[in-house]
Amino acid sequence: MRSSFNIQELVDRRKKGRSLEAPFYSAPEFLDLDIDAIFRQLWVFVAVEPELPEPGDCVTVEIGGTSILLLRGDDMGIRAFHNVCRHRGARLIDERTTTIGNIVCRYHGWTYNEDGKLILAEHMGADFDKDCHGLKAIHLRSISGLIFICLAENPPEDIEEMTRVMEPYLALHDIANCKVAHTTDLIEEGNWKLTIENNRECYHCEGTHPQLTVPLSEFGFGFSPDEMDERRSEDVQNYLKVLERDHKRWEADGLPSAEMDRLSNTTSFRAMRLPLMGEGESHTLDTKIASKKLLGAFTDAKLGGLSFWTHPNSWHHFMSDHIVTFSALPISPGRTLVRTTWLVHKDAIEGEHYNLENLKQVWTMTNQQDADLVRLAQIGCEDPAYEPGPYSQFTEPHLETFCDWYIARLQEHFASCELEVPAE
Repeated sequence: MRSSFNIQELVDRRKKGRSLEAPFYSAPEFLDLDIDAIFRQLWVFVAVEPELPEPGDCVTVEIGGTSILLLRGDDMGIRAFHNVCRHRGARLIDERTTTIGNIVCRYHGWTYNEDGKLILAEHMGADFDKDCHGLKAIHLRSISGLIFICLAENPPEDIEEMTRVMEPYLALHDIANCKVAHTTDLIEEGNWKLTIENNRECYHCEGTHPQLTVPLSEFGFGFSPDEMDERRSEDVQNYLKVLERDHKRWEADGLPSAEMDRLSNTTSFRAMRLPLMGEGESHTLDTKIASKKLLGAFTDAKLGGLSFWTHPNSWHHFMSDHIVTFSALPISPGRTLVRTTWLVHKDAIEGEHYNLENLKQVWTMTNQQDADLVRLAQIGCEDPAYEPGPYSQFTEPHLETFCDWYIARLQEHFASCELEVPAE
């Protein structure tokens, strides 16, 4: 059955300052386009290095029907391959995480080394050239321990700018010397863009996230100081003084803190370090550190919270004592996988240095609250009464920025390939 809408026409007529039209969130055709134009062309966050701590450790990730195999080699480098045997296409690693020696296809025993080279293929004859049948490699970049992959033949080169800008911010938190304390997978019943849009605004936070907002100032994480009336002017001024004081202190100690914004880049990102309220140590209900073992060489627990967002699919929060990373990957037009990983110092001992429930409590509750909101948004977008609504200029500017970025990527995709013209 042919669609009742023209995809490119919907893209080109997108209204500035408003949410997208319904098919963007619900039509299978748009999910297919998103996979082709976004997730198979751009740098996508998929894992953290501590998920593969030892040689032979591997992790698999699914992106739009493509299975990716990440493998730590004996040289401690990490490689990425298509998780498909070059014989007859069998899935090589079926588990989410495992530890292996060589990569061995369980179907017919074809065996590949850590570089993806085919080293054993029995019964193929004397003329068979194993060198022509190695695993298909995938571009991979680790930015201070955050692993990004790109499925395109020629990945966007501005990954170099994100690396240059962000490594000074991230490196001091020393992901390489962290370990995974906990990982959860949550299926949100909504389109991946609704998941990202929900994350990129905090208009909803005060009324929906009582745990998340305990250590956050509404002026730094949700509401614009420009919007506040005279009754709140003293609160605004006090917050701005705290922000200026803490930024000066952190910068003097070699901790980059200024807001960074490259949201129009193909490899789009934003970062900011903000003070935490209360005890000011970490993102916990009592605002104190969740792990007594601080990260890297930190000796001061009051380093605020560094937030790092990337398009199309990730957000991350770095404190002095732990790190929380998030990835969002589309499953279907109305379902999205949100994977959350909590990291602590590799020498931190559960029960001695940290309590796992305390460590993950805030984001476990926040994730479910967000999933509930995304489900409601998806249901609403599929209702015949839905029409694109206006963004708040005070609390939702990053939604407009995300939509601008998203539409630009689709238009670039249209320009780079010949669209199939249906036969008359």
